[in-house]
Amino acid sequence: MPAPGLAAAMACLLAACSSMDGAARRHAAAAAACGARQAHEEHAPAFRLLGEIRWDTGTHYGGVPVGGISGIDWDAARGEYVLISDDRAAHGPARFYTARIRYDGHGLHDAWLTGMHALLTPQNQPYRNARLAQAGTPVPDAEALRVLPGGDALLWASEGDFPRGFGPEINAASHDGKWLWRWPLPMALSQPRAHGGPRAGFTIEGMDFADDGQTLWVSMEGALKQDGDMPSPGRAGAPVRITQFDVRTREPIRQITYQPDALASDIWALPQRAVNGVSEILADGPGHLLVLERSFSVDSGWGARLYRIDTRPHSPRAATDTLHMERLETGGFQPAAKQLLLDFADLGLRSVDNLEGMAWGPRLDSGERVLLLVSDNNFNPAEVTQFIALAESAPCAPE
Repeated sequence: MPAPGLAAAMACLLAACSSMDGAARRHAAAAAACGARQAHEEHAPAFRLLGEIRWDTGTHYGGVPVGGISGIDWDAARGEYVLISDDRAAHGPARFYTARIRYDGHGLHDAWLTGMHALLTPQNQPYRNARLAQAGTPVPDAEALRVLPGGDALLWASEGDFPRGFGPEINAASHDGKWLWRWPLPMALSQPRAHGGPRAGFTIEGMDFADDGQTLWVSMEGALKQDGDMPSPGRAGAPVRITQFDVRTREPIRQITYQPDALASDIWALPQRAVNGVSEILADGPGHLLVLERSFSVDSGWGARLYRIDTRPHSPRAATDTLHMERLETGGFQPAAKQLLLDFADLGLRSVDNLEGMAWGPRLDSGERVLLLVSDNNFNPAEVTQFIALAESAPCAPE
């Protein structure tokens, strides 16, 4: 219900409309609606659900099961989507897919694969099956995929496997999967140490290029060991580091921190195995990122929330640059300001699966942006590959 002052203002504007004709009446009504929305922006939904599509683990393409989808991006030059699987060459080749997704303002209607390409090693050979490869042999664990600015190649991130002797990587590949070159990573993000460095299984999980294509943002899934604990029931844990790289030099130029939520305090079944972390990031204009938080517990299954964070270095609540901070000390830094846009539990879906990929798709005819998400089914019959399409609520247009 609007606040009393706002209600009075709206009533005044609408009353004035009664003495106006056609265009003036519509203009005043629009102004009233816009004022109401701006006054209560924090309570208004940022997105509306267009629909979802679910594939079970019996879905196959090219003779191998479809699953493990951990990243999605829109390739505007080719008019198609690219999807990457985190299959460690166990169910089929390490691979990415091309796809089409059909939606409009009335719903999400169809999603289908159009091609499959094997990801190749720097020697341009297929990756070995993780179950058969010797220790020290790199095996991919792809967690993010983006089309490089200009569209001539793809950039994909592998989470690594410290127990097997190799860490996270970011590699460039051609559109047919051939290895092109490697993006260098700072040791702080790629090499574990006795009492510090990245945690196994919580390394690079999200990345995206800024809108101008000049920088690349790369997010860890969880906090570095020296920065503190991971989220637990009732406790938020330590922040996650998100690093900005210069695309031309491929050098890190800035780093901010993001504070994930605490896990639900009422988790009782195996709370030590409950997790919450950053599963993807996405550029949202020149000074913001969308952050997808993905959680799991035996009690409640998968959960996901979408936040917007401020990345501007000179905003009133600018996040501290932590690039050269070895350890994050309490009170010694300012994390990025975050705003909750959506709790996926509120969408009315049959369930929320393991959401890991996020991308902007082509706009609707109305001009609304469309946000697409996809889940990693872990090749588990109890899970699904879930596509979700959301339309962004249009902001008030300038007059």
